[in-house]
Amino acid sequence: MIIKAKEFGVVPGQDAAQPLVKLAEYLQTVDQPCTVTFDPGEYPIYAKNLPLRKMYVTNTIGDNEWKPGEVPHENRAGFLLENVSDATLEGNGAVFILHGQATNMALIDCQNVTVKNLCLTAERPDMHELTVTEKGPFWVDFRLDAESQYIRRSRAFDFVGEDYCTPFLAERAAGWIGHMDAADPGILKRTGHPFFSAWRIAERGDHLLRAYMPNALRFHIGERYELFDVRRKYNGIFIDRCQNITLEGIEQNFNYGLALVAQDSDTLTCSGLRFAPRLGGPRLMASVADFMQICMCRGQVIVRDSFFEGAGDDCLNAHGIHFKIVRTDGDAITVRFMHPQSHGFNPLRPGDRITFVNPHTLLCRGEAVIRGSELLDEYTIRLTLDGELVGAAGDVIEDIDASPSLTFERNTIDRIITRGLLLTVRGKVRIRENVFKHTTMNNILISDDAKSWYESGCVRDVVIEGNTFQYCPEHTVCIKPENRSHAGPVHSGILIRNNTVRTPSYFVKSADGVVIEGNHDAHRPKLRMINSQVQF
Repeated sequence: MIIKAKEFGVVPGQDAAQPLVKLAEYLQTVDQPCTVTFDPGEYPIYAKNLPLRKMYVTNTIGDNEWKPGEVPHENRAGFLLENVSDATLEGNGAVFILHGQATNMALIDCQNVTVKNLCLTAERPDMHELTVTEKGPFWVDFRLDAESQYIRRSRAFDFVGEDYCTPFLAERAAGWIGHMDAADPGILKRTGHPFFSAWRIAERGDHLLRAYMPNALRFHIGERYELFDVRRKYNGIFIDRCQNITLEGIEQNFNYGLALVAQDSDTLTCSGLRFAPRLGGPRLMASVADFMQICMCRGQVIVRDSFFEGAGDDCLNAHGIHFKIVRTDGDAITVRFMHPQSHGFNPLRPGDRITFVNPHTLLCRGEAVIRGSELLDEYTIRLTLDGELVGAAGDVIEDIDASPSLTFERNTIDRIITRGLLLTVRGKVRIRENVFKHTTMNNILISDDAKSWYESGCVRDVVIEGNTFQYCPEHTVCIKPENRSHAGPVHSGILIRNNTVRTPSYFVKSADGVVIEGNHDAHRPKLRMINSQVQF
């Protein structure tokens, strides 16, 4: 069945907000496989015309981050597909331009949905790039990107656009500014606000600003600064409680949080993605936070033949959640989300196996099967169990079955402000034939913690092979569970082989079965081990 989007009023050059709502409502009624086709062209989407709804999105804005007057977890999306099955959206190269602030696309309770060949971008978003053009002992000149707009307010300036009016020196972004090196703009680091110590800012010309400050020695001609809101209120593509989702040939040039976040979903296949700034555009960053966040998912997660450039956090973070036991009662336990940026959904399904984890050693003991699962409020879940209850209040649990296998292959990663990949999943992990150009922290970090982010859990089968690792000031591969004490290996079964590494460096803590062999190193490798066994 072929469905033409233009028949619902989705036509180039006209606001697509309400027509997309009508199209999505119709797709809920279709009871046979269908393909929705869009005509090539540019489609504006005005956020003010999109419906509002609650969305609890993992690793996004925390309960302590909402501003007065905002409704917590109230969200809106340019594309909102809910309860849609057996559908393909064929974009034919269409470009959807978001005006205002919203999530680009949300898929909720969908099955067997493919989205392909379209671009999601934004008109004058609240991200602004400053380039140092001149400097003196006590002043610096900055060129503001041509797309950004601003107004003078008394003796200060504000960035302005649809849905925002942000002071140049915004407190919420003061410590999260993106800094790009003048000699190599691929090197992206977090830094303080370039205007932090300025006693006055003057307009020297159109989009040319001079900041007067006590000392300007730290600035260099040609370096760039990216200013943005770090709250992650809206995101790129949100996938929740879905099964068998395919994204193919999708481009995203900007999002206000995570470029793609999938939670409590089963089987995700991504190919030909381009999450990067618009070619020839005014900025060198494309995402306020991670490019991909995979949380409490299942089945297979595949990411291949894609390009990722300019992220305000990790390129990809795949993990589960450690829930803390707050009460035991016979065959029932009550568990709690422990991080304010992840809560409000229930990924613990009847039939799943859980294990009990000591939060200090991160070692697992015993298993039980979930017989019943009830979300009591935004933070607590009551589970009834079959099996021996070997955990106590204060311990954490890990859902063994909410941990996918991950394949990440033939991708390019560049200009990443933190890590390339952050991995804490039990399934088979295959990292092959990728190019890691620039990460500011570790190229690959294998973590696990039950004290801070509560992101689980242990890895058991990881192969990292055939990759090229270029600029990285930290470790090529860092295996660092956040255990407080060592009582045995947390991670095992990690093979690192046949990679080409510019600055080889490895850190291995509380792990065994780690093999590092056959790599092509530009320099002698560095290896630091703590309570580990490594074949090197």
